[in-house]
Amino acid sequence: MLELAGIIVLGIIAQWVAWKSKTPAILPLILIGLFVGPVSTLISADGTKWLEPVWNGTEGLFPGERLFNFVSLAISIILFEGGLTLKREEILNVGPAILKLITLGSVVTFFGAGLAVHFIFNLSWEISFLFSALIIVTGPTVIAPILRNIPLKKDVSTVLKWEGILIDPIGALVAVLIFEFIRVGEGYNYTTEALIEFGKIVVVGFSIGVAAAYALYYSIKKKLIPHYLLNVSSLAMVLAVFVLADLFAHESGLLTVVIMGMVLGNMKVEGLKEILYFKESLSVLLVSILFILLSANMNIDDMMLLYRWETLLLFGIVVFILRPLAVFLSTSHSGLSFNEKLFISWVGPRGIVAAGIASLFGLKLSMQGEPDAEYITPLVFMIVLGTVLLNATTARLFAKITGVFLKSSDGIIIFGASNFARLIAGYLKENERRVVLIDNNVENIERAKLLGLEAIQGNVYSDELLEDVELNDIGYLLALTGSPVINEYAINKFSEMFGENGAFRIVSTDEMTEGAKEGDQMTKAHLFTHKDDYLNLSEVVRDFPFVNEVPITSKQQYDNLLLEINHETHAIPLFLKDNTDFIHIISSLPKTFNIEKGNVLMYVGKTIV
Repeated sequence: MLELAGIIVLGIIAQWVAWKSKTPAILPLILIGLFVGPVSTLISADGTKWLEPVWNGTEGLFPGERLFNFVSLAISIILFEGGLTLKREEILNVGPAILKLITLGSVVTFFGAGLAVHFIFNLSWEISFLFSALIIVTGPTVIAPILRNIPLKKDVSTVLKWEGILIDPIGALVAVLIFEFIRVGEGYNYTTEALIEFGKIVVVGFSIGVAAAYALYYSIKKKLIPHYLLNVSSLAMVLAVFVLADLFAHESGLLTVVIMGMVLGNMKVEGLKEILYFKESLSVLLVSILFILLSANMNIDDMMLLYRWETLLLFGIVVFILRPLAVFLSTSHSGLSFNEKLFISWVGPRGIVAAGIASLFGLKLSMQGEPDAEYITPLVFMIVLGTVLLNATTARLFAKITGVFLKSSDGIIIFGASNFARLIAGYLKENERRVVLIDNNVENIERAKLLGLEAIQGNVYSDELLEDVELNDIGYLLALTGSPVINEYAINKFSEMFGENGAFRIVSTDEMTEGAKEGDQMTKAHLFTHKDDYLNLSEVVRDFPFVNEVPITSKQQYDNLLLEINHETHAIPLFLKDNTDFIHIISSLPKTFNIEKGNVLMYVGKTIV
């Protein structure tokens, strides 16, 4: 009981440490597992592990095949959740560089790493290519924490983000297929029977996976499952499908749940986001338990297999030769600069799927007595730990060295995508400022996209935006929704992340009235004007749907213009463009800002002569 509770507590502590230090959770999880497992034998009084998942095959927390069974079920849930995140439209919408990176780049890594480990460690071809199949996977759970604290050019963060998202389920599928081919080949000596057996696994995996996805889809659509049972029913179905597939074709369960997740994720399923959130929460718990167990299950002898110079050679080839080769081949003619390609080459941490599947396959093959199977888990763990450590500690510095680190975050995020917000965003975009509109209203988002604006359908109360590494270049926050409560909430929640240079909101109707009574005193957080709430702004834009520009000749003229605009019922001051063509939000201008001849004042509304 103490050990079971300890694993959960240590796992959540590791997750918290990862969140606090902004590093991938897999790093503290594996390190804790190694410490309470093989490393503890060096300091314990009797030379035993503090945590022993399996001891003498029949004792420990998970005696016999129970560890294998638990790992299998846990990995099936993690892979299903990964499959849910793969969207067909996302693959179609990403640029050719990302598509080539997850295809051509994966091929380069697969064959390059397979050849390298075969000749360096003298492993069998089967084990060598299983290893190479496992390490093509990066994953968003390791990329996002590393990039979240680095303001990067959007093109760079976009490539790394989507590579991690798309290659996670695809890489898992490839690894599962390679493993199944190796397994049946060993049993049938790679004869016609082996191909038939492999074909059986593929057919069963795809057919049951697709059928299960549609069955769950129609059960939800026809309201056969009550809402409060939706999450646990989907979990039960994943486990049932995993076991059922194994009954029809041994070892086809993993392939089945990956396919099920991919198919279901591309259907318009009511409540899919809730299922995904539930699976994500469950995956956090399972990953926390899983990697402490798997790390602790390793022995000093397993770790000593890598205590040789060949390990460094293999790591160097994977990180410093194969990764750059894959990136540069995939991004040729992409528009990315040499330094941007260099940085993308540097950031390629392997993640949870690679380590989890490696451990599962290592257990399976070791139980079957497969030669060299003992190398799979330690080799993959070495690549995972090495790449995560390298990238977590050097990515920021390397971004500065290569010049992809943004010294100032000048992007603007606007909460609300109404007519007024779209007008402001369009004008800023024409003046070469990056603007991202956030709104929960689908119609507003679609209208913004039709205007060529960058728009995201999102809920201000969700944490998804905080995880989006593509927003790392945002430094200004404007809250322009019709709800004062949401505007205030957006300022309080997101100003630290997106309001580095300023976070502003429009005044509420109550504040507008109170401000007038108090002598028109405008607080620092108020945007554009202290006399116009959302309704007034909307009416002005409806009547005057354009932005006026007035050249400034002197400080006195600027003050007079601003005073006249502020007293005009149908005019609202917006921005000031300085002589370097940089647009400033008037609310953010310090009192010491120098107004010069050549500046331009922008406002919306009735033309002021």
